[in-house]
Amino acid sequence: MFDAPGSSSTTASPRTAASDSLDPERAAAELAEALAGPGLGFVLFFCSADYPLAALGEALERAFAPVPLAGCTTAGEITPAGYGRGCIVAIGFDRDDFAIGCARVADLEAFALPQAQRLVDGLLADCRRRAPDAEARPFVLTLLDGLSSSEEQVLSTLEAALGGIPSFGGSAGDDNRLSHTHVYAEGGFHDASAVVVMIASRRPFEVFTTHHLRPRREKLVVTAVDRERRRVLELNAAPAAEEYARLVGRPVAALDDGVFARHPLAVRIGEDHYVRSIQRVDDDGGLRFYCAVENGIVLTAMQPAPMLEELAGVLDGLGRRLGPPALILGCDCFLRRLELEALGRVEDASRLLAEARVVGFNTYGEQHQGRHINQTFTGVAIGSRG
Repeated sequence: MFDAPGSSSTTASPRTAASDSLDPERAAAELAEALAGPGLGFVLFFCSADYPLAALGEALERAFAPVPLAGCTTAGEITPAGYGRGCIVAIGFDRDDFAIGCARVADLEAFALPQAQRLVDGLLADCRRRAPDAEARPFVLTLLDGLSSSEEQVLSTLEAALGGIPSFGGSAGDDNRLSHTHVYAEGGFHDASAVVVMIASRRPFEVFTTHHLRPRREKLVVTAVDRERRRVLELNAAPAAEEYARLVGRPVAALDDGVFARHPLAVRIGEDHYVRSIQRVDDDGGLRFYCAVENGIVLTAMQPAPMLEELAGVLDGLGRRLGPPALILGCDCFLRRLELEALGRVEDASRLLAEARVVGFNTYGEQHQGRHINQTFTGVAIGSRG
């Protein structure tokens, strides 16, 4: 999984560490030992839902006090040595290089522009107060309950308040159980919530998103929808699961995560295609999606190009523009990982991610500049100190 529990990838900030101990006290102690430093100002973590979450939160608070923490549960972890499973990974930011503010959105459904503007203004004030340098520039990380069905509303509202500040993020997972997902802030794990983390630094950085999917000719029109529950009932005026199964050449009974990962659907906006990933087949033959779906939208069938070759090109481009990155914080859709597992290329992916200094988690959806998207690798690359 990675070299050793609690191993750190670097002594410079940001520092990264991971532990595969499922004992909360031991895992917290290993992370704290690896990330320790007199300038530690903030810790961001991503953990398996296999942990006893209440106990883990208490252990992390004790181990890092008084340093603030934020994080979420995952559908898999990206450790300093590549893909992990059933573990916890953390990033430590030093206050000399990064000014960080964090806030929780406790009521997703009631999150409106006035609340968003107050939240953003408060985070900007926090960062200005803590900034080691007046020239520090901010970006924003969002972490949302991955089963809340509120991502579109929250993200579009927050984007309106950010005023051009780059933003990205991921939806929390629960090891592919699709049962309970949590974000962490204010000393505890929460569902039906979002965490907004603003990070300001003089370091060069770039927020990015990429996917390896290419459009095919086939189209499906959504002709009946349960919008509130993100369910498509009919495609092309036929039962949704049956019509999708016909498109991919499989019986309805064979539709599963692996099929959905290899045969995604997307909506075209301008010249770009944004994937709308299928979560599952419901008992009534409807298809439940991870993203919002609307009646009348046209979905384009997509096909995968070589994933790792595409990702390597993106990582190389980031390195050319920023120099060797100190860290790439990645939000990687869990369906991409399922595809790699089916292709037997997880070890290849792990080597690529480790060499590029990627740390992060597998998500139930990604976020980029106010949009909720699927089957992407989205994140921020942070350059070394100039």
